[in-house]
Amino acid sequence: MMKIQGLQKMTLLDYPGHVACTVFLGGCDFRCPFCHNFDLVVGPMPEAMSEDEFFAFLGKRHGLLDGVAITGGEPCLRNDLPDFIARIREAGFLVKLDTNGYHPAMLRRLIEERLVDYVAMDIKNSPGKYAQTCGLPRIDLDLIDESISLLMNGSVPYEFRTTVVRELHEARDFEEIGKWVEGADAYFLQAFTSRDTVPDPTLSAPEPAALREFSDIASRYVKVAEVRGA
Repeated sequence: MMKIQGLQKMTLLDYPGHVACTVFLGGCDFRCPFCHNFDLVVGPMPEAMSEDEFFAFLGKRHGLLDGVAITGGEPCLRNDLPDFIARIREAGFLVKLDTNGYHPAMLRRLIEERLVDYVAMDIKNSPGKYAQTCGLPRIDLDLIDESISLLMNGSVPYEFRTTVVRELHEARDFEEIGKWVEGADAYFLQAFTSRDTVPDPTLSAPEPAALREFSDIASRYVKVAEVRGA
């Protein structure tokens, strides 16, 4: 049974174009210094509700919610994720998945079994700065490449997105990211915002002008590039 660490009962933001609830799952293999949900990463957080309690809630939301956004942490670490999603879909709801892209085997399974209706994958930074931005000594970029390819060559609607941090990102990073995901359907930039739960309190948000510059750079390579929340 899926252990659920949090639930936002309604959101108009987490699943583009839909009214959804957001389920938070604990655990992550990245240690991003700017993570807004770091309490979910390092855990273990107490279980907020049981799977049965969640589906009891969902059963009362027909006609109010279109779908469920699943985020973390990193949901694809959970071996029971496909069964959990299948149960959501059987209940009549769409499913949007947030992922760091480091688990292409799970992502492939979810896509091939038609369990996800929308995927949002984080692109942390340009390849040369990826491990640093993830808070790791090293990273296997082949896994990131595979997830990018799965989404760009598949049939599931998707977006790539980057949380932009003044101390971690500069213009040339978005030139490299643009080339990396060239031809992608959608790429969103969102400004880092400081919170008490962020691991590195020295980090700060980029200037709005810098965000617009970075988006303009990316727009030369992808179909849609926008600053989210501007």
